[in-house]
Amino acid sequence: MNSRLGRPNVFVYATLIVFVVVSFFPFYWQFLVASRDSSMLAEHIPPLLPGGNFFRNAVRVFDVVAFWKALGNSVIVSSTVTLTTVLFSSLAGFAFAKLRFRGSNPLFLFIVVTLAVPTQLGIIPLFIAMAKFGWAGHLQAVIVPNLVTAFGVFWMRQYIVDAVPYELIEAARVDGCSVFRIFLNVCMPAVRPAAAVLAMFTFMMSWNDFLWPLIVLNADNPTVQLALERLQSGYYVDYSLVLAGTTLATIPILIVFLLLGRQIVAGIMQGAVKG
Repeated sequence: MNSRLGRPNVFVYATLIVFVVVSFFPFYWQFLVASRDSSMLAEHIPPLLPGGNFFRNAVRVFDVVAFWKALGNSVIVSSTVTLTTVLFSSLAGFAFAKLRFRGSNPLFLFIVVTLAVPTQLGIIPLFIAMAKFGWAGHLQAVIVPNLVTAFGVFWMRQYIVDAVPYELIEAARVDGCSVFRIFLNVCMPAVRPAAAVLAMFTFMMSWNDFLWPLIVLNADNPTVQLALERLQSGYYVDYSLVLAGTTLATIPILIVFLLLGRQIVAGIMQGAVKG
């Protein structure tokens, strides 16, 4: 009985295969259109095999818009925001989870409540602040407001509560470790899976952010999403060109997932074993 429950059957494998195919098909269709010209969309039976025009369309993307600069700006913004969010969220999560100080519970409750506030409500005052600082049109206007997130603090705090026992912290204090050294040597190694998940989601959200960069940046200093928007801003939209740019913009996200995938899977497996 236990062996039957522990071994997946044909239905499980078939379901997983269907799920993978359905999930992968949009990316394949994106590359399919990017490797041909837009006339294929008008065909009664569209081709199912890629063409040979992808590199030509990719070169056209860099000729039509400043895509290299947009890629560089997005890498700078997303990498900086990801690093600071993981660091500050881990610090705050450790403080709320394992350190006792006055007002910790009301302050954490206030942070959680801010998750219910729509981001759009703060756009006008935030833009006024960025303009007064002289940051409008510059990357720091996109980076500084996103250095840490309420979700990141909540995520890391909830993980640290169970992942870091008080006994390890007390043992480190007996050995003479400071609070910051306890955080580095005891807390961070234990929360790497949660930090990897937070890093991946933060990078994706920052890379795909469109509204705030559209408002605060100008046409000479775009991010990837603004460059993709300008590819389709004309009267005639060349979808092969747009999807070629979208394919190029997807590559950094896939690289980040490959770099962090091992930690993410390790965290999932660790949670399954504990469960």
